Amino acid sequence: MTTGKISKIAGPVVTASKMKGAKMYDVVSVGEEKLLGEIIELEQDRAIIQVYEETTGVRPGEPVESKGMPLSVELGPGLLNHIYDGIARPLKLITEQAGDFITRGVNVPTLDAKKKHDFKPAVRPGDTVIPGQILGRVQETSLIEHRVLVPPDIQGKVKSIENGDQTIEDTIAVIHTNKGDKKITMRQYWPVRKARPFQQKLAPDIPLITGQRVFDFMFPVAKGGVAAIPGPFGSGKTVSEHSLAKWCDADVVIFIGCGERGNEMSDVLQEFPELIDPKSGKPLMERTVLIANTSNMPVAAREASVYTGITMAEYYRDMGYDVSLMADSTSRWAEAMREISARLEEMPGEEGYPAYLSSRLAQFYERAGRVINLNSSKGSISVIGAVSPPGGDLSEPVTQSTLRISKVFWALDAPLAYSRHFPAINWLTSYTLYDKALAPYFNKEVASDFTKVKARTMTLLQKEAELKEIVQLVGPDVLPENEKLILETSKSIREDFLQQNAFHDVDAYCSLTKQYKMIKTILHFHDVALKALEKGTKVVDLANLPVKEKIGRMKYDQNFEDHTPSLWKQIEQEVEA
Repeated sequence: MTTGKISKIAGPVVTASKMKGAKMYDVVSVGEEKLLGEIIELEQDRAIIQVYEETTGVRPGEPVESKGMPLSVELGPGLLNHIYDGIARPLKLITEQAGDFITRGVNVPTLDAKKKHDFKPAVRPGDTVIPGQILGRVQETSLIEHRVLVPPDIQGKVKSIENGDQTIEDTIAVIHTNKGDKKITMRQYWPVRKARPFQQKLAPDIPLITGQRVFDFMFPVAKGGVAAIPGPFGSGKTVSEHSLAKWCDADVVIFIGCGERGNEMSDVLQEFPELIDPKSGKPLMERTVLIANTSNMPVAAREASVYTGITMAEYYRDMGYDVSLMADSTSRWAEAMREISARLEEMPGEEGYPAYLSSRLAQFYERAGRVINLNSSKGSISVIGAVSPPGGDLSEPVTQSTLRISKVFWALDAPLAYSRHFPAINWLTSYTLYDKALAPYFNKEVASDFTKVKARTMTLLQKEAELKEIVQLVGPDVLPENEKLILETSKSIREDFLQQNAFHDVDAYCSLTKQYKMIKTILHFHDVALKALEKGTKVVDLANLPVKEKIGRMKYDQNFEDHTPSLWKQIEQEVEA
């Protein structure tokens, strides 16, 4: 253990001398109050430390002590159903120990070491185990079974294994390895900046189904994929991420509030514990981890929070679960990096961000993926990162660096949000690069012409944008009837299909089958109306048909799939009449 003294303080960046023997990324305690920090630069016997707490009042000459290990997160049963700060300290325990306002130097463990868990072994004495193999199971919550795994660096023969009530500190198994006997507990520590190992990364050919039409039908993301939601203030980033967290078909949800405003984060912390999981009818928190790091918390902890979250996600992925990770927002994380970089007097890159901004973003997003784990099970981490470009400028460095890495771009649009079109995803600027990989799944599982229907829908929306430019110049009356029909159909696609009410009991979630039948109904009306135009019917008469109201209300029909044939028949009868 190395001990030195503080020689310089610059906000959250502290320089300590006489630190010979310390290593990069070692965790240190700083000053008399033992504030938590991490070594980010070494120069001879000097260590430059980023402190995860406020450094006001810390003075030169106070001691600095290295713990001899990198910043790690405590992993084991009991992670779910809790709210943590950026360095995985439970906020509830901090409140009990320090009150409503977090005091400095508070040191609380991530997991409850006294709580007993009913451990059910999955192997027997004499069995040979490999890294990542399931040793036993614990029912962590009513929704998630916690699989206790052999640590990634251990393999050998099981000498003994326990059964029944155990704490995370108790020895649950002894494994004989080449280096002697190893005692295994349910608790593991893992460095947050190091990715957990796996066997193989799989192709992204299964969609992450979210129940949101604009995401699933227009711009789907694959399980194990990466999506970016950039948008200006008030365009609906946080509500979109809440809907995705609640409805996406992931087993475990990790939500990181990174540098968000305190009032926005408090809304999240109050709402999430009240949300009911639509799949089970039980509280959503039973399969959720919340990491809360508001904008008034120290910048260094903000920088660490995304690594804490992705490490927890990898831990549940290794058990064979599909995990979705929501990072809101990565712009605040990048701003924390910029501030620390400036304190270190590093050469600034574009707009003052450090030159390594792109590589740090890539390292984080690279940890997403659908993989074959060490124990041959399959698991995935899908990362959805919100980006908050200043003034909605999508050309700024964080957005551009994120776009180079992510394959899905859900562009939020302020004019759409102001016109109350939610989700305010701009269908002309958004895109997905998973289309080709996911097409076989959609064509097989939903309908054989799914991708053709989608392509036709996109063509109509693009044609509408072109026609609107003409209409703005010369008015709608000059358009031929078939082009007026394109405008009418596109309006129906926008208002009756793409718009979705996140707070409506039926419309909040829409299955893939219902999505397909809804868009087919709109296109069916278009096709029948085209034939009517050939016989001299006017678009204005077609737009006022009673059936149009039924098309507008199909999103609120719980049994729409059963009612589709009768609606199609009504369309044909009314247009024919």
